[in-house]
Amino acid sequence: MTVKERKQELRRHAAALPDSDAWPLFQRFLALPQVAQADTVMVFYGTSREPDTVPLIRALLDMGKRVALPVCLPHRGMEARQVLDVEQLLPNRFGIPEPDGSCPVIPKEEIQAALIPHLMCDREGYRLGWGGGYYDRWLADFSGFTVCVCRAGRLAERIPREEFDVPVKLVILEE
Repeated sequence: MTVKERKQELRRHAAALPDSDAWPLFQRFLALPQVAQADTVMVFYGTSREPDTVPLIRALLDMGKRVALPVCLPHRGMEARQVLDVEQLLPNRFGIPEPDGSCPVIPKEEIQAALIPHLMCDREGYRLGWGGGYYDRWLADFSGFTVCVCRAGRLAERIPREEFDVPVKLVILEE
């Protein structure tokens, strides 16, 4: 079985997993020194099988953080844009809410911490996404602190890897 086939198999498995409350994991994320000390934090907007990040976005804004969310660009690129409120989000071509055109771009080097989405991840920080490679391309030259929050049942022994896969620096587990 190829790496791509193993990843597809894991995606099918992840789709069947029950959802669980991610707020306790988000609280642990917020308590990390790297996040507490950060001026600018990037988070994703959870859709489908991902956790609802709206409460986290609001908590970061309430803490006075500059909050960035990703915007998908042509050729599977991605940039971060600042949001002041979740009302500034509009569905992109995939149906994922992202900052509208009035939201300013935040240079990658100004982001100190980023919460990265996944369907499943492993203890080494490798993650299984939807397969578009947007985050791996963005992470390739990102020097800030990266985190995944791993809900129950979503920790794999080992995520199949390809040469372009970029691990996060920390995986927060429920255990």
